[in-house]
Parts: sequence; structure tokens; C-alpha cells
Amino acid sequence: MSLLTPEELRELRRLHIHVGRRTDALFSGDYRSAVRGRGMEFEEVRAYVPGDDVRHLDWNVTARTGEPFVKIFREERQVTVYLLVDVSGSTHTGSGGRDGRTDRRLQIARVAGGLAYAANQNRDHVGLVTFSDQIEQVIQPRRSRGHGWAIIREVYGAQPKGVGTDVAQALRFLHNLQRRRCVVVVISDFLDDGPWASALGTLAHRHQVHAVLVDDPMEQALGTLGLVEVEDAETGATRLMDGGHLAARWEVEHRLKQLRRAGASPVHISTKDDAFQLLHQHFQRHVRKR
Repeated sequence: MSLLTPEELRELRRLHIHVGRRTDALFSGDYRSAVRGRGMEFEEVRAYVPGDDVRHLDWNVTARTGEPFVKIFREERQVTVYLLVDVSGSTHTGSGGRDGRTDRRLQIARVAGGLAYAANQNRDHVGLVTFSDQIEQVIQPRRSRGHGWAIIREVYGAQPKGVGTDVAQALRFLHNLQRRRCVVVVISDFLDDGPWASALGTLAHRHQVHAVLVDDPMEQALGTLGLVEVEDAETGATRLMDGGHLAARWEVEHRLKQLRRAGASPVHISTKDDAFQLLHQHFQRHVRKR
């Protein structure tokens, strides 16, 4: 893991205090209701007693023994949560957000850190995959306080080897890595022209997928600037482009529609937003829908 800068260490200390205050109430209710187990898990078979639900009769055992037996189920509470986090070069841009220093990378780290903390509080297994145009880091799901903070340190201190963005590759990687149904939270700016929507649809067919789209207000202001010289944060190349064309390409609602059509539950968080407040609202909406 890369070393954290003094500012990142200070941010982690602030997160430790801030997340604890802001998410304890939130994730004790909304998170646990929205991110939960698959329902009822088979536990055992026992003899039927008057009052048992006849719909739970185990006909195979009943036929073998000649006596009625029923299946007993227990609620499956704990789940596996995978955080799929974009650490590509495009996330290292921003206009400063609410505090003058928040770029997309820092807001993405806050979101991932808050969710890792929440999963830990809910006693869920939480894992991490970071990506750029390649898979950067994989932390297998575990359940412990130290493990949760290891994930938080990783998303804050990430120093990717790749510079581009390949969301589709990351989605396919996680689909092949995690065969059992789990909860996936994809955190990215989704500024990628690749076929990520199709890969996301495949992932959402098996798993419960939440997609956190992080952007910066500067992107939406480009349409008023005419011709602008831009530098690609991933390649370093500069060129003259029409600001209106860039604004159309980066239009947030277009990306949100793609996420919804693919089967994900999306939430939009800007660098100027309170990330934890919007996560709170997102999980509230998800609970109401369910």
C-alpha cells in the first residue's frame, strides 16, 4: 500500500470522527434495510407439529419416512459487500468542491470509506477492488474492524499504475471473481466510452448493484465556454475542443439513465455535495422501493 501524505492522514482522522457521527444512525437503519441478506436460508428438517405452515412440508423426507416433516428456515442477515472503486487519472480533477480542496478522487474515497465503515458496523464481509485501465488492487472480503480500516486507507492512499479508465473490464473482473450473490457498490465518474453499460447489466443480473456517480460542477459549465484547451488527466495530451461537445458527453443525466437501464440503483454525488447526506437519501429511497 502506498504511503499517505500528511493531508490524507488528517483526512482519515476527520473521516473517523465524521463518519462515526454521520453514519451510525444512518446505517443502523437505512443501510441495514437496503443492504441485507438474500432472505431466508434453509437450516434443518424436523417433524411436523400442528400449526406449522403446510407450504414448508418437505415432500421427499415425508415420502421416505411416511411421517410429515417440514423445512425450517432462518433469516440470512449478513452479506458480502464489494466496493468497486475507480482510481483512474480522470478522478484527479475538480474545482475544489465545498471546501476548496475536494476533487473527485477525494469524494470517491469519502464514499468508499463511509460504506466500508457501514459494512463493518453491520458486521458484513466487505471487500475492495480498485481499478484504472487495469485492476489495481484486490482485497478479499473479511469482517473485522482492522480490515475495514485497511480498506479505507487503501482507497485514500491509492497510487494507480494505470492512467486510463476501463470500467467494463473492472465489472467483468468482479463478475468472474464473485460467483455467489452479493452487494456491489461501483464508485466512479463513469467517464468512459467503453461498453461498461453492457458489463454492468450482466453484473446486476446476478448481484444487487448500487452505482455512485461522482462528478464536478465544472464539467457542466463547459457548455458556456465555447472553444477551450483541455488537458486529458489520463494521458497528459492537450487539444482544443468545443466546450458544448464536452458538456454533452459528460452530461450527468445521460450517465444516470445508462446506469438505471443496466439494472443498477444509481446515486449522483458532486464534489460540492455532502456525500453522507446523499448516501442517506439514496438508501432511504431504496428501502421504500423494496
